[in-house]
Amino acid sequence: MSDHSYDDIIDLPHPTSRRYPRMTMASRAAQFAPFAALTGLSSAIQRVAEHPEEPIYFDDNDIMDEEGYHE
Repeated sequence: MSDHSYDDIIDLPHPTSRRYPRMTMASRAAQFAPFAALTGLSSAIQRVAEHPEEPIYFDDNDIMDEEGYHE
C-alpha cells in the first residue's frame, strides 16, 4: 500500500446529511450506554460514600444489579 492512497479524499470536507441534523455528543454517547462495562459502579460508589466504614468484599462470583445490591 502506498503512502499516498488517500490523497484524493484526504482534504475533502466531512460529509453531512441534508436530511438529518448532526447528533449531539450526549446522544452519541447514549448509543453505547447499554454496553457499559462497569454497570452498577456509580451506585456502588454512592453506597461507599454514604457508608465509608462498611467494608465491601467482592470475588469473581459477585453480581450487582443497577441499585448496587447483590443478586
